[in-house]
Amino acid sequence: MALEHALLVALSERPASGLELTRRFERSLGFFWHATHQQIYRVLARMESDGWVTVEVVEQDGRPDKRVHTPSATGREVLADWLARPMPMEGFRSELAVKLRGASYGDRATLTDHLVDLRADHATRLAHYEKFEREQFPDPTALDGAALDQWLVLRGGLRLEQFWIDWITEYLQAHEGAPK
Repeated sequence: MALEHALLVALSERPASGLELTRRFERSLGFFWHATHQQIYRVLARMESDGWVTVEVVEQDGRPDKRVHTPSATGREVLADWLARPMPMEGFRSELAVKLRGASYGDRATLTDHLVDLRADHATRLAHYEKFEREQFPDPTALDGAALDQWLVLRGGLRLEQFWIDWITEYLQAHEGAPK
């Protein structure tokens, strides 16, 4: 997947300026696809020159004009083509997995300290996802269309964070009391 596809999805949900997209990436999209504001602006410019988005210039009082991007017909076709392509199976590729496998050949105590911090980070993100789910999707049974898709992606994020917490916990518990 390219950033262009993530931006087309975001703009299909709601047209936006580069700044608005950057904020959306910081709050939600960025949990599963990271992009800096420089990348977003650079890719938006390329998408505009390629005809994938149209831009409406909106005047603002006391501030520079805002450029609101919307997928064009070409952009919607590109997104539809990308969505229709088969996906390769995602493998389990993880730097953490390699470090855990190699822990016996290095400083396990330092790795363990990092694991405790990493588990706390995943717990914080899990709590954020749970709060977001409660606030944004109080009745999942009433969802359909784009809202249902958004909730299901959030559910995947919840499960993934729980996986990391459980796996790190299992590793730490297995090595409690083990020689370091």
